[in-house]
Amino acid sequence: MNKNITWKLVVIVGILLIFMFGIFGNPMGWSGKGLVASMRDQIHLGLDLRGGTHLILQVQVNDAVNVDSDNAIARLKEDMRSRKISYAEITKPDPVNHPEAIVVKGVPPEQTSDFKNIVTDRLPDYEASSGTENSWTVSMKPQSMSDLKNRAVTQAIETIRNRIDALGVNEPVIQEHGLGAYQILVQLPGVDDPARVKEIMQSTAMLEIKQSLGGPYSSEEQALQDKGGVLPPDAVLMPGKTSATRDNEGGESWYLISRASAVTGRDLRTAEGSRDENGQPAVRFILTGDGGRKFYSFTSAHVGDYLAVVLDNKVQEVAVIKEPIRDTGIINGRFTEQQVQDLAMTLRSGALPAGIKYLEERTVGPSLGADSIKSGVRAAAVGMIAVLAFMLIYYRWAGVNADIALVLNLIILLGFMGYFGAVLTLPGIAGVILTVGMGVDSNVLIFERIREELRNGKTPSSAVEQGFAHAWITIVDTHVTTIVSAAILFIFGTGPVKGFATTLVFGLAANLFTAVFVSRVIFDWVLSRKQRGEALSI
Repeated sequence: MNKNITWKLVVIVGILLIFMFGIFGNPMGWSGKGLVASMRDQIHLGLDLRGGTHLILQVQVNDAVNVDSDNAIARLKEDMRSRKISYAEITKPDPVNHPEAIVVKGVPPEQTSDFKNIVTDRLPDYEASSGTENSWTVSMKPQSMSDLKNRAVTQAIETIRNRIDALGVNEPVIQEHGLGAYQILVQLPGVDDPARVKEIMQSTAMLEIKQSLGGPYSSEEQALQDKGGVLPPDAVLMPGKTSATRDNEGGESWYLISRASAVTGRDLRTAEGSRDENGQPAVRFILTGDGGRKFYSFTSAHVGDYLAVVLDNKVQEVAVIKEPIRDTGIINGRFTEQQVQDLAMTLRSGALPAGIKYLEERTVGPSLGADSIKSGVRAAAVGMIAVLAFMLIYYRWAGVNADIALVLNLIILLGFMGYFGAVLTLPGIAGVILTVGMGVDSNVLIFERIREELRNGKTPSSAVEQGFAHAWITIVDTHVTTIVSAAILFIFGTGPVKGFATTLVFGLAANLFTAVFVSRVIFDWVLSRKQRGEALSI
């Protein structure tokens, strides 16, 4: 046999073995599972095939704007106090519909220049406009507010992805939903506890450590009565049930908590399950270096005061500050072991920048997935057998060449998916079937060109050479244009469309190798075994 053909056959066999490994994995790890089970481990099935949960979430972006404007109010008060600028009050008149607007009343006319300098220097995302009776409206700039809302959606996607990944869900789809403003599409294949996943996703898990200014109160009315009917401007009422009131059966208690936070979840380095001083499940958290410095400064200035650990706007614990605390704390509150692990995980993954609302929830049962798999595989198998039979009948022994290339094409495609962790969906199966059709098209172009060269009196070897040389440009053109189209579908499409585009691109790349290189090697091998002048079966 020609040495040139020998090394090409070795390359083909080597590539075949490599992609077989991508489909079935290491044979040493099968442990009696069989080929089908091993293939399922390597190639992940999408939501439409495996079953699972489909969710559309709405990010409440105004929550993020409210947080930013609350921080802006705190900075304004601090800077105005340090520069001795007097004012009557600073409020947000409509935090629900216009959380970006802050009203500052009672600024003396002779101090308006200093006030505007504070807004310009300290609040670059805000602008100040004068009103009546020495009042000013400090509003977030439209572009800054739009950027903040978009960042809230992006951060929510990353936070949800971190939480889902920590739960071990295979190949989830978590992306912005293009059919509505500030919406997120979440698809979770094979989820066996959707209620727990939803709870973990929806929890903002926003950790804040604030000063406790009063409480516990049995009701909001009692808290207001204790403060003369009016709450201090720098304080809010929050519900909670701490160790001091857990044995009471009156329900929630209420606490008066400072608006400003000493540290927040953004200052968190890590969180993990632990035990409190009573041996009960708790969450231990560690702050970053900067967060530890801020916490130490705050607790040093408030020794003897009360500290509140607030999680998702609910007081978890209130304790007296006996001495300065630097960077470590404990959150306890009648947690189970599972709740401790979930809370630690959500804290580590970061807080959602805003609340989320469920707009749509659909559950795809595994029976529907099984039916889809059977129908898709049946269609692919019938189509493949029909194509293989046609090539054998129409092109005789040369059809065997095409059939071998098609089978190898399918093996390479599935191996690609196994190596790259691509998800096989029902549209993905359609992409596989279309790839088979493209593979046949390439072989037909080559074979018809060879037939034409033979009719023109060329020898079999010359006809094969000219057939591949002239068909090559056409094959490349068709494949490149189709790959570009598939790339556009992948970039702008949603999950199922991306699945179709992925399998199509992988299949076309494999087809360029099989239809041109593999088929040519097989023809050369057949010709090397024929006598000079012997006809080619095509």
